[in-house]
Amino acid sequence: MKKIRICLWLDHNVQEAIDFYTSVFKNSKVLNVSHYPKDAPGFGGEILVADIEIENQQFMLLNAGPMFKFNESVSFSIEANTQDEIDYYWNSLTANGGEESRCGWLKDRFGLSWQVSPAILGQLMQDKDAQKAARVMNAMMQMDKIIIKDLEEAAKG
Repeated sequence: MKKIRICLWLDHNVQEAIDFYTSVFKNSKVLNVSHYPKDAPGFGGEILVADIEIENQQFMLLNAGPMFKFNESVSFSIEANTQDEIDYYWNSLTANGGEESRCGWLKDRFGLSWQVSPAILGQLMQDKDAQKAARVMNAMMQMDKIIIKDLEEAAKG
């Protein structure tokens, strides 16, 4: 058992979230699902809590109601190795009600914030040539979805 597990408070749509996240992330699985008692008023038989694993990270999905919403102060970061990976995660996570934002940030249809960026970004932005790093940063600041080719072009000057 891991010491820290992420809990996502959802508005009575845990099954939808399970289906969504396990379809987007190929290395994922459902670990456990608990249901409200059958006689629970308004929720009988509905999922109460589900434990899923995505890329070896455990998440608890809680069917808790509309009182609390996700916001940008917490996000999950996906490091992609290729433009195809960036495109896949960007398109999958923004589908069906997600929202694009700036600099590789987006919200999925549940309002959860994600950062989708290439592994090479950190290397380019930490280059010993400060002007090169600044060009890369300026290029990234103009993007919504990160385009690796454009970052590399900015690095070249």
